[in-house]
This record gives sequence, structure tokens and C-alpha cells, in this order.
Amino acid sequence: MQTTMELLDAALQKKNSTEWAAQLKLSGNALRTAKHRGNLSPAIAGALAEELGEDPQKWIVIAALESERESACKTRMVRKFLTGAAIAGTLMGASCAATAAVASAGESVYYV
Repeated sequence: MQTTMELLDAALQKKNSTEWAAQLKLSGNALRTAKHRGNLSPAIAGALAEELGEDPQKWIVIAALESERESACKTRMVRKFLTGAAIAGTLMGASCAATAAVASAGESVYYV
């Protein structure tokens, strides 16, 4: 899997969107809206990945990159991340400002 839509498809093979929304404490429309937009938010991607036994940090980074506008910086970070050069699933770079999603380990409640 390389995109958050592939992650969502894998999740939907196990449970329907209503069940996932209830389990992750999301609104009923959250996953349908994400599917319509073509990508998951970093928080939802991380939560789904965790539930599917995948690395949540990896999926948070993928979702953050998917939401970025096309730029040389994004291209560089995608290439770096997909070749395994990203350190611990975080985006860092002196010449590039990257947004990072921070997931609270508190109550495992995910907001959209």
C-alpha cells in the first residue's frame, strides 16, 4: 500500500465505513468525505493504520504528504520517504517547511 486510499480500501474490506466511524469515534460522514476528497487526514490515516496493524507514523506522514500542494519540496520528500530515507517517519529538512500531524496518545479519540 502506498496511498491513504489504498489504506482505506484495506480497512473497508474488514469493516464498513459506519463500523469504522463508530470504532474511531468519527462523524458518520468522515470516511465518505475523505474518499470523495481522495485522501485521508493524517489523524484518521494513523488511527486506521494502527487498527490494521500497520505503522501509524508511516501513514501519518503519507497523509501529510498527500495533502501538500505540488512543489519541488513535496517531490523531494515523497522520494525520500518512499525510498526509506525518512527518519522515524518524520519529515525534516532545512530548506523546506513541512507540516507534521501530531497525534495525541491520550484517549485515542480522533477528530475530523
